[in-house]
Amino acid sequence: MTSGRRGLAPRKQPRQLRAELTRQRILEAAAHVFEEYGYAAGTTNRIAERARVSIGSLYQYYPNKDAILVELVTRHLEAGEASAGRRLAEGLPESLEEILREFVRAAIENHVDDPRLLRVMAEETPRSAELIARVNAYEEERFRHTQELFENHPEVRVADVEAAARLTVTTVELVVHKVCAAPDPIGTRRLEDELVAMLHRYLTGPA
Repeated sequence: MTSGRRGLAPRKQPRQLRAELTRQRILEAAAHVFEEYGYAAGTTNRIAERARVSIGSLYQYYPNKDAILVELVTRHLEAGEASAGRRLAEGLPESLEEILREFVRAAIENHVDDPRLLRVMAEETPRSAELIARVNAYEEERFRHTQELFENHPEVRVADVEAAARLTVTTVELVVHKVCAAPDPIGTRRLEDELVAMLHRYLTGPA
């Protein structure tokens, strides 16, 4: 699997509406193909056929399917960042339980539509230095914000707030991903309630 930065970057940045629409079709087609066939069998020929473009046109935009998957991951991260930004702009609830519910609900909303594709993203995406740096920066920003929130919330009683912030963010992301991507997942409402209850007990227990 190609892992160099040159092999993972999109070849063509669309400047016209028609070109941008073509790229969108390729990405949407790739998402469906990877979800339906998995990454190994999700060939560029299948992606091109699903997108209704020639294989030559596809290669004008992306050098290989690795590059397509990396862009899908990048867009997934951007969607998560945008969702978090909207929630912050609207203001968080006062109670810790409802804040945790917002965290969990946002994660579920970002995972529930295409869990199989998300499993492909998590397990088979090429680990380029650029993508790793992007993921790390995204996670560190979430850790920082959560730590600040916990430090200023009267209900949080854990002794190590920094560790608690990292554990909370990581637990929400990993548990939601694993449960939503499972062949027989539990209901999202039950997942939300159980995860919120677990984290709330941890954060409000004796320091």
